[in-house]
Amino acid sequence: MTIFMRAYDIIKKKRDGAELSREELSFLISAYLSNKIPDYQMSSFLMAVYFRGMTDAETIALTELMLASGSRLDFSDISTPKVDKHSTGGVGDKTSIILAPLIAAMNVKVPMIAGRGLGHTGGTIDKLESIPGLRTDLSIKEFKDNVKGLGFSIISQTDEIAPADKKLYSLRDVTATVESIPLIAASIMSKKLAEGLGGLVLDVKVGKGAFMKNIRDAGKLASTMVHIGNAMGVKTIAVLTGMNQPLGKTIGNGLEIKECISALRGKMPDDLKEVVLTLGAWMVYIAGCVTEEAEAPRLSERMLMAYKLKLIDFIENGGAFKKFVEFVDAQYGDPGVAFKPDMIPSAARVKEIRIPAKGYIQEMDAEKAGIASMLLGAGRQQAGDRIDHSAGIVLNKKTGDYITPDEPVAMFHYNDETHINEAEEIFISGLQVGDIPPDKKPVIIDVVI
Repeated sequence: MTIFMRAYDIIKKKRDGAELSREELSFLISAYLSNKIPDYQMSSFLMAVYFRGMTDAETIALTELMLASGSRLDFSDISTPKVDKHSTGGVGDKTSIILAPLIAAMNVKVPMIAGRGLGHTGGTIDKLESIPGLRTDLSIKEFKDNVKGLGFSIISQTDEIAPADKKLYSLRDVTATVESIPLIAASIMSKKLAEGLGGLVLDVKVGKGAFMKNIRDAGKLASTMVHIGNAMGVKTIAVLTGMNQPLGKTIGNGLEIKECISALRGKMPDDLKEVVLTLGAWMVYIAGCVTEEAEAPRLSERMLMAYKLKLIDFIENGGAFKKFVEFVDAQYGDPGVAFKPDMIPSAARVKEIRIPAKGYIQEMDAEKAGIASMLLGAGRQQAGDRIDHSAGIVLNKKTGDYITPDEPVAMFHYNDETHINEAEEIFISGLQVGDIPPDKKPVIIDVVI
């Protein structure tokens, strides 16, 4: 017997806190994909989920339905383990662009489908597209060929992979529903599970610049995604990393690519290095677990350090950098950019940002830094906004550093000065200065298995 369903009734049911059946979720997703449900009703549903949440059963069902809305990649003809990494989004987070060639250099395949910026956070695809000529809109065949031949590929989401997520993704960004744990989990895992992976390492950001502001929520999101991944046959772990201040020294697409190139040649700020090496160590370890069909228990500190040293070797011997050069070439970019980063377009204007204080930076609010960068043109205020790949911020100082009124804390790179004053005001409002050095907070907070 066919059961009559209406979007109105499903929205009302979730608004009132009841659990939706798989059939109700299936109706909602399929009807929205076929344009039978308008954006305003789906926006209402997203807001109901934001406030009421979802049960584990609902979240898994939503993930499976979004996954089933498109194709799943098949890498069964490649015996080498396939492992990916995904971040929940942060400010200055360029780790994927460093890790993919680094892990591929260690004979682990990395098929990576990445996203664009959401709100004040940057997106891997936006960053890569600042490289002259580079394409992220490859066909599935090109993507698979690059993974097989080069060892990795990074592409934007296609209509073939989780189209339901692709359509919801931009809607979440403009309806203030990005921070919902079940929506984040279903969005990330539906794309990742479509990649034909054996293992997955998740970087769950926590802090002022992350969607998850506190450790409790970040831990819940991490546990939800780890549970979904393992339940669906992909060995999954999550690392909680700090995002109270920006990661690395740059914020903004082209500026971050320049920092990635420098990192692949062995020069990384300490916080970026720690995140890259920790995530990379887990990726290599998970790859071994996939090969041996073993469980993935927590790594001992000794073993973690051993994996980190291997990663450092592949940076210092040039293997990771070589892979990056080959990647740019394989995706139609100009490989010369790796040797001459100045080929990446630069902004016409640069402004030094100073504050009338001296002392130690106690706090550099990552969210406010991200918003400032967005106002300079490096991010989107709403879906469809164009990105200025040359805009952004270079950080001369960070939390713990000593400053005086005579030296710039940051350099603003921009072409459009419409919001320059607002950007400066927001950035400076996120700085706190004191007489004594602040306690150093760890960038690696926890691991969820």
